[in-house]
Amino acid sequence: MGFVANIVFAAILIFGIGYFVKNIKTLMRNIKLGQDVDVSDNPVQRWNNMARIALGQGKMVRRPVAGLLHIVVYVGFIIINIEVLEIIIDGLFGTHRIFSFLGGFYGFLIGTFEVLAFLVFVSVIVFWIRRNVIKLQRFWKAEMKGWPKNDGNIILYFEMVLMLLFLIMNATDVHFQHMNSGNIISQFIAPWFENMGETTLHVIERAAWWLHIVGILVFLNYLYFSKHLHILLAFPNTYYGSLKPKGEFNNLEAVTKEVQMMMDPDADPYAMPENDDEEAPAKFGASDVQDLNWVQLLNAYTCTECGRCTSECPANQTGKKLSPRKIMMDTRDRLEEVGKNIDANNGEFKDDGKQLLNDYISKEELWACTSCNACVEACPVSINPLSIILDIRRYLVMEESAAPVELNTMMTNIENNGAPWPYNQMDRLNWKDEA
Repeated sequence: MGFVANIVFAAILIFGIGYFVKNIKTLMRNIKLGQDVDVSDNPVQRWNNMARIALGQGKMVRRPVAGLLHIVVYVGFIIINIEVLEIIIDGLFGTHRIFSFLGGFYGFLIGTFEVLAFLVFVSVIVFWIRRNVIKLQRFWKAEMKGWPKNDGNIILYFEMVLMLLFLIMNATDVHFQHMNSGNIISQFIAPWFENMGETTLHVIERAAWWLHIVGILVFLNYLYFSKHLHILLAFPNTYYGSLKPKGEFNNLEAVTKEVQMMMDPDADPYAMPENDDEEAPAKFGASDVQDLNWVQLLNAYTCTECGRCTSECPANQTGKKLSPRKIMMDTRDRLEEVGKNIDANNGEFKDDGKQLLNDYISKEELWACTSCNACVEACPVSINPLSIILDIRRYLVMEESAAPVELNTMMTNIENNGAPWPYNQMDRLNWKDEA
């Protein structure tokens, strides 16, 4: 019977990890649909950012309550799952608590895991209350209805159940309880089962053991479909985050060269480019996800949907339709749609008559943005919604001439008068005579 259980365990493990790898490959394929961008500069600073922001949770604690609770859940969940290594070895080889030979140190480890499991359980309950009882405003915006709202709660339920199963597994393990070492929390749960026979306790312990490891594998594979994908992607996302000053605009090389040529009195405006590298891009700006660069697509998958960006957005605060969080969620949803299109058409994208612009993100949202970078500064994992907004606005202006009337007027004045005001160049200094 034990041999059969080992085979079943191995099959579940192989399937769970295999499906996870398949999802990761799909994820990487989708991200690579974006345009290439050079992010090889200053690796030391990039490693520092990853260590400080992703590993050290440097930006999370700017909101102390949520930040500290998140650190407890993050650190606790990661450390507790070190015991998964023991479960895997026991499951494959039919052993039981194979690391118990470590004696006191083993007790210290499990005791630490139990304390962390309890803290994670409490923190997750507080998170649930903040979402569903207190109803913090940033969790109840328009884009957080339906699946996004349910997804947030499903993750919390997952974590509560996994922590509870871990503690029940320890509380009903008679051998472990007799060790009197490491059962710091489970000793208070063990009395719940004190009137049960040893056989019954063994059945409950085995059930909790199986449900715990299967639950972890299900949780692992659920990540791809959830906002909690940031558990994995926060690290590369913070590494590849922009190192440029937040107010620096990303100029197109082709446009820069054209302006330089216009300012050069000796340049021939009709001259052909010397090589193909100097030709203008096929499209200015972005209208769909394939026009964005791969770092922006990585940003979309990394979004935690925490809403800090939207709560800091001055446009959103004044009732405008813009929500930076929705920009990232829309980008991810469209990217997923494109990926499924490719899968359904043998690796080739077939035009579906849709695009990110208009079908997902409206012009009203785009032009509500003040380009203040508040959303970029607020994001705890270095996501840049503004870069996507600016690229789509660039498309509207340069490809469709669809800028708002006020902006078109200003650009016409700059072209004709060398300034945004509607004054002839010869009259631009007349104001001084009126002073």
